[in-house]
Amino acid sequence: MKKKSLSRQAKLKLEIAIRHRINAGRVAIKDQIAFFRRHFGQVSSDWKADASRVTFADIAISENLFACLKNDFADDDFCSEEMSTNASPIELSGDFSWVLDPIDGTNNFALGFPLCGISLALLHEGVPVYGFVYDFSINSLFEGGPSYGLLKDQQKYVSLSNDIEAQKIIGLQFPIEPGLFKKLIPIFSDFKIRALGSSTLLGTLAAQAYLEGVLDVRAKVWDIAATYALAKAVGNEFHFFNESPFPLREFHPSLPTCPYFTGSKIFCEKIESLLA
Repeated sequence: MKKKSLSRQAKLKLEIAIRHRINAGRVAIKDQIAFFRRHFGQVSSDWKADASRVTFADIAISENLFACLKNDFADDDFCSEEMSTNASPIELSGDFSWVLDPIDGTNNFALGFPLCGISLALLHEGVPVYGFVYDFSINSLFEGGPSYGLLKDQQKYVSLSNDIEAQKIIGLQFPIEPGLFKKLIPIFSDFKIRALGSSTLLGTLAAQAYLEGVLDVRAKVWDIAATYALAKAVGNEFHFFNESPFPLREFHPSLPTCPYFTGSKIFCEKIESLLA
């Protein structure tokens, strides 16, 4: 069914509601940066059922950040990678929801390797409209969404799209199953490869045009919700191997992976042709 167009007054009301949340989201993330930096490489870790690492800092950031947002937006839905796997799935019934990865690149964080960060996305009716990514490696906050553009530390970001070297680099996340790897072999002679251990940072680098594109077959929705919005902010394409997780209607840590690729039109066309 075709969505009804909003009246001018309704559009203004929606825009105000989104901007209030953008400002609050920015504050909520900034409030966690000192804690993030203080515990970097200094916390013990455990392993979850899916063999991914988790630390005390993941849980603390998740709880503290959402506590901040819930003060002003109690009716919103709040979804974190670190919610209990024993909890019931969250039905996203409100107009707005938040999807958080408190530490993307937890393995790097725990081991003292600086490629890690915080990822927070604001969704309206299940679709990301704004994303925040705190990149610990350069101590900067990237943010943006469709019609908002891309910002770095609240300043308009100057794209690297005209940098010839940047157009020769792509990001991949491993492992990749042999059948898919074989299909992708031609790109290995065309591009330099980066594998960072953080899907969020790869997606952020693609939005900056430092990377021509990114392909990740292991990502979960909390890994890409924010960078999906950043891609839309700069006009990058974003494709899923299977059905798109957006609009997101239900959230639980056991959600399946959502393999994807994103980047320039040229990169995405090349990947589509190889997969075909």
